[in-house]
Amino acid sequence: MNISPEHPLFFCSPTRLIVQAGGLQRIAPFCKQRGWKTAVIVTDRFFSEQTSWIQSLKQALEESGLRAVLCDLGAANPTTVLCDQASQSVLSELGDTPADGLIALGGGSNIDLAKGLSLTLAHRRPISDFIGHTNWPGRPLPLIAMPTTSGTGSEVTAGAIFIQPGSATKVAVMGNDLRPLMSVVDPELTLSCPPRVTADAGMDAITHAIESWITMNAKDFGAVNELDPAYSGRNPLTVMFARESVRIGFEHLLTAFREPNNLNARTGMCYCSLYAALSYASSGLHAVHGLAYALAGITDETHGRTNAVFLPYVMDHLATVRTAELAEIGKIAGSRKPDPIGQARDAAALTRDLIAELGMPTDLKGFGIREHQLDQIIRDGLNVSRLAKAFPIQPPNAAYAEIVRNAYHGTLSVPRQFGGADPRTASQQ
Repeated sequence: MNISPEHPLFFCSPTRLIVQAGGLQRIAPFCKQRGWKTAVIVTDRFFSEQTSWIQSLKQALEESGLRAVLCDLGAANPTTVLCDQASQSVLSELGDTPADGLIALGGGSNIDLAKGLSLTLAHRRPISDFIGHTNWPGRPLPLIAMPTTSGTGSEVTAGAIFIQPGSATKVAVMGNDLRPLMSVVDPELTLSCPPRVTADAGMDAITHAIESWITMNAKDFGAVNELDPAYSGRNPLTVMFARESVRIGFEHLLTAFREPNNLNARTGMCYCSLYAALSYASSGLHAVHGLAYALAGITDETHGRTNAVFLPYVMDHLATVRTAELAEIGKIAGSRKPDPIGQARDAAALTRDLIAELGMPTDLKGFGIREHQLDQIIRDGLNVSRLAKAFPIQPPNAAYAEIVRNAYHGTLSVPRQFGGADPRTASQQ
């Protein structure tokens, strides 16, 4: 993406980013330096009961003179109800003493829950009061985020995603003040991830990188005149992060999946996830995530898998719109086609091959979806308007419909490669 006066740049990230093995040890001294007296640790029961990390963190905080309040109610796909229940539990334990900040440890769901609590604890109001706007009564509490997976990028983003009972798709609390004060990415914390979680998180990261690389340009996004936009379309800086994330992801994901204790591969995926988040957390996402939310509403499948199944079909649909970008992705993935459109088509096929090697479904039938459910997925995906409006083809309705139907039938422009010719060596078709 060329640097030009036509491409405005808006970029926002955490104040501090640390990638370091053993980075957990930095937390307590930092909190003390900030003058905190009481910290709320947000995690789930796996980490509080089956690892030593939470106890070590609590002890370090207390030895630094801080009171540590534990909230281990985190769960996959947190709901607005869970957020309010967690908030009431923490407020009851705090009593008359206010919290100075929060420390989140876990996957993206735990970090999202902590973001929600940073608002509800600060203002003693339900999370529903903060959805869909930033007209908040004040700033949230500061947050320190420590991811234990390499995928969601929630330690960088301005949003927290929740399931709202009665809603067909997920809802978002969004604002730049939700970006963590400090993010500590410790590769050693990701060694606990089993292969399936590693695959899910890794494909989430690669989806973030690719989707943000081929999203709408900043000059067309419509956020140029907003005072403080969370998402503002792609720009040269976001593209730079996305490109490097894709390169690292294709290099390291399969190794991390197959060799869980390979710290070099784990470190690589930490950077893949972080760079992807630094891209999409300013540029925004579009069809893959919108349709993934719709699929999750039907199947309750994991975010990484619902993203992965749509990613190749969105890439394929955009091959003639984002040809140069997808051609570069194709070459990173291993395409040896001589022409850009062939490389762009291979990008989708090779991405789908990677998804298959990770043991994930590569079409909607693999999720048990029936053909009569496709219209609901299309409709619910389009209803995530903040994502649909960022799709490079506007209006997106016809494109979404074709993508979903191709994802159901497993149809790509490049024939399925499993057991057949490898697009890295096949001649131009």
